[in-house]
Amino acid sequence: TISNLCLRNHCPSPRSQALGTKYLTTTSLSPNIEPPRKRAKLAAMEAMDMDQNGAGARNDGGIDTDLYSRQIYVLGMETMKKLGATSVLVVGLKGLGTEIAKNVALAGPKAITVVDDGDVEMGDLAAQFYFSEADIGKRRSDVCAPKLAQLNSHVTLQARSGIDVTDGAFLSEFQVVVMSGVPLDTMLAANKFCHEHGIAFIAADAAGVTGTIFTDFGEQFTVFDDNGEEPLEAIVTSISNENPGIVTVHDDKRHDFQTGDVVTFSEVKGMGEVNGPDRSRPIKVTGPYSFTIEDTTGYSAYESGGVVRQVKVPKTVPFKSLSESLAQPGELLVSDFAKMDGPAQLHVFYQALHAFRASHGGRVPAAGNETEARQVAELCNEVNERAKAQNASATSSDAHVHVVDELDDKLMFKLALHAAADVSPMASFLGGIAAQEVVKACSGKFMPIHQWLHFDARECLPENIDPAELAPVGSRFDGQIAMLGRSLQEKLMNLNSFLVGAGAIGCEYLKLFACMGIGCGPKGLLTVTDMDQIERSNLNRQFLFRDGDIGEQKSVAACNAAQAMNPQMNLRALTIPVGGDTEDTFNEEFWDSMDIIFNALDNVKARLYVDGKCVLHEKPLLESGTLGTKGNVQVVIPHMTESYGASQDPPERSIPMCTLKNFPHAIEHTIEWARDVFGGYFLNPLSESRKYIDNADYVETLVNSNQNAAVKIEILRGVRDTLTAASGDTFDDCVVWAREKFEDLFSNQVKQLLFNFPKDHITSEGTPFWSGPKRAPSPLQFDAGDPTHVGFVVAAANLRAFSLGVPQSRNVDAIRAAAAQVKVQDFAPKSNVKIFTRDEEADEAGASGAAAMDEEDNEDAHIAELVKQLPDRASLQGAPLQPVEFEKDDDSNFHMDFITATANLRARNYEIAEADFHKCKQIAGRIIPAIATTTAMVVGLAGLEIYKILQQCDIEKFKNAFANLALPFWGFSEPIPPQRHASDEVTKYYPEGWTQWSRIDAPIEDKTVQGLLDFLQNKHGLTASLISAGSCLLYNAFMPKPERLQMKVSELYEMLTKAKLRGDQKYLYLEAGCEDAEGADVEMPTIRYYVH
Repeated sequence: TISNLCLRNHCPSPRSQALGTKYLTTTSLSPNIEPPRKRAKLAAMEAMDMDQNGAGARNDGGIDTDLYSRQIYVLGMETMKKLGATSVLVVGLKGLGTEIAKNVALAGPKAITVVDDGDVEMGDLAAQFYFSEADIGKRRSDVCAPKLAQLNSHVTLQARSGIDVTDGAFLSEFQVVVMSGVPLDTMLAANKFCHEHGIAFIAADAAGVTGTIFTDFGEQFTVFDDNGEEPLEAIVTSISNENPGIVTVHDDKRHDFQTGDVVTFSEVKGMGEVNGPDRSRPIKVTGPYSFTIEDTTGYSAYESGGVVRQVKVPKTVPFKSLSESLAQPGELLVSDFAKMDGPAQLHVFYQALHAFRASHGGRVPAAGNETEARQVAELCNEVNERAKAQNASATSSDAHVHVVDELDDKLMFKLALHAAADVSPMASFLGGIAAQEVVKACSGKFMPIHQWLHFDARECLPENIDPAELAPVGSRFDGQIAMLGRSLQEKLMNLNSFLVGAGAIGCEYLKLFACMGIGCGPKGLLTVTDMDQIERSNLNRQFLFRDGDIGEQKSVAACNAAQAMNPQMNLRALTIPVGGDTEDTFNEEFWDSMDIIFNALDNVKARLYVDGKCVLHEKPLLESGTLGTKGNVQVVIPHMTESYGASQDPPERSIPMCTLKNFPHAIEHTIEWARDVFGGYFLNPLSESRKYIDNADYVETLVNSNQNAAVKIEILRGVRDTLTAASGDTFDDCVVWAREKFEDLFSNQVKQLLFNFPKDHITSEGTPFWSGPKRAPSPLQFDAGDPTHVGFVVAAANLRAFSLGVPQSRNVDAIRAAAAQVKVQDFAPKSNVKIFTRDEEADEAGASGAAAMDEEDNEDAHIAELVKQLPDRASLQGAPLQPVEFEKDDDSNFHMDFITATANLRARNYEIAEADFHKCKQIAGRIIPAIATTTAMVVGLAGLEIYKILQQCDIEKFKNAFANLALPFWGFSEPIPPQRHASDEVTKYYPEGWTQWSRIDAPIEDKTVQGLLDFLQNKHGLTASLISAGSCLLYNAFMPKPERLQMKVSELYEMLTKAKLRGDQKYLYLEAGCEDAEGADVEMPTIRYYVH
């Protein structure tokens, strides 16, 4: 599961009054909160003097890395630079065209020109989020362009009018041309010029629940990276001298190569002939840890070592023009394998619909007009029969055009009947995909669609609807009424919904809801909560936010923006997390009042919590998530599907502690180690020092704790050294400290490791110790002329100064000169240092994961001596100690400067390829790569599922979705039903066939424990032996306490937990162990026991 997703009417609705909620106006949304730390940080950054010697925000090659940070981790700097030099034309600004323009603007091209001389119509508003009723009759480009221009200040955006979009001179101004909702003859003419002149061309259309994207990137388009994945690599353990040569890799992980992959070798000893970046070769996989290469019989014998790396090989992809591809589309992309013939049918429908538009003034069949829908179905047959006749007379198969053996007339009619619909979910889905194709076109990053994507969501269409229901009523939702009908539209508007999260996915949801009308009815309400504040890096994906919103609460700003899109929305913005600590707000009454829940979260723990509440309260949930170009949607329907928490991803592979401490072999290891060093220098000792100052019994508590003696010694040393420095250190002292830490980390520790395990060390099994993943390190010697060496000292000294309350300095030259003068002590390795080579050894020694420890003769005496050396607490009151919490998104605070320098110096110790600032930031900050296109696509798919939930469709119509824009790939599957528990010879279940959604309701007035036992016996024939509420054991038949049987269940719970039940708490959820009438143990669902 890819972590693995509307404000007010003028009076409150009856539902909001019943819930005791309060409608908030736009001006009252901002909560009374303390000024956010992020805003204070931003002000400090702006005030800071960022001269050439200072650290600050990075701007690489004209790329705003603060704004685009998450996108850079998906696309890379090279693609960002190509994108930044690209001019894009977008023709057509209805819902889909504007969605494409929005996503492209967020991506950051050089310039966007938009063209649409048509007037805003009421039917546009159900998909076009920048139009309002006041705009009807105005030119679309005039209304839309100013709002699009606000999305990204780095993009020049202009509207052009009165332009012939087929004119070659005009088209020549652009590298990519996008057309949406444009007549076919116009697209054919424009594409002809673009194809002949090397201009990438993309066409995108949406009609009801059908959508089409066409791409033409020229006859010889080069793809430099076809999947966006990091090149694979593995550690070599042997290469045979035979034909073909057999390569074996270390068994710590599978190599994951595929036959045909191209690889290179490096660091191979003995068989040096295979080494070198210019010696690439294809491989044939023979197993998870082996593959074959070329004939190696004439090569030198393999001795040891080596790394094999996958090479990204550019691929050339030919494209045909629109006119050629329309007739001969080739193999059509299948996205839904339940509708294998769908793309072929839709290719005919696409041509017939354009033929209808050409003869009806550019419009599609009127909503619900059966006569016009039948005309389109007839045109489909004409197109198909004409193609069959052409193929029959063709002299060769090369001249065959597209045909469908059996055209689905009913499907063609049904799609045409709703073709006038223009809905936001379709625009979001197709707009995300088409915008990503723009990025591919200008960069060669990722594999483009080749050349058609036909998509339909026929499952969303109502069954047996009266066509009159589809007719427009003069509402902003007419474009959606044409698909759903008036009755379902009214039901949609009166939903009570809960959106958890107002980040990237949350913003897209709010746009969707504003267009769809969720929460706009007199009984409707949308509650949005998010505890986070807006940062600059959010603006690249969370399109509802602007520069002026930085530092504000996300939920508040997002709701303000959504209400500006649709003033009819009834919204409640909250700024608290959803969890056990906020159940006084998100109580049973709250969850019971909901019709549907939307998860827009970025962590599994919170997702599982919300999912659990949906299961308890039997509420539908739409769960979605993104990771770079990948996205997924899961539909959770009570009693029909399994929940989000019913199946989970396998745990992520963790890095062994000993690998991090002493035996790194990848840059990820050194970055994680640097993050650990950061905490060990600037957070942990400062936090412990504050505890010592503030708590008189700190030392006694620490000494008497169960922690390992080595850990206690490490803590006390840190406190002693920190407090000693706090007594009068200057910045010069901080520089000396930083220089000494350089010596310790990158020289002394390495010397100690090599003292314990020399480079020629042989294990007890007779094999070289430094082999396989173990790389023998070499100590570094400080060089004041090396920028990375000096960078470490600058960052470390400034962080030390900040933590001690000492004025900082950004004068790199002065720091360099001072560091060069520091005299460090000569180091002599110790013979009593134990270095663990496996985590199991450290665990057995009680080293708490430490990879090395001194074998002290008398640890207790050492601890006592350290305690004596601690300064007097009284003299330290008011000491300006500041523990440094790691903050990845402030490039001025030296945090990432320290991490980057430390990680790369460690990499030099072990001859590991170094990483740039951005990669270090991504790994150290645990940053999830993200782009706006994937988010829009995923939310669009989720929006389609809302229509099905609204209609209470059968499970066969729901679609879980999995997508990867880089490949590109879309996969849909029917949700998995919940597991039903059926009794067998080993286990009995009551009631038979219960699922995770099942409950045993105990709707009895709060009774005694005996009353509950009697209820289970008399109502269900079960004899309880154990009853618990969470971790609280209420009843144990094996250790009975008769006095408790006459206590009310609620009173007993309060007595045992020492906590009062909330007055609004309606239930206790109980787990019971019971026997049936035959004395057999039975497993049963949760008991929902009513306490109020």
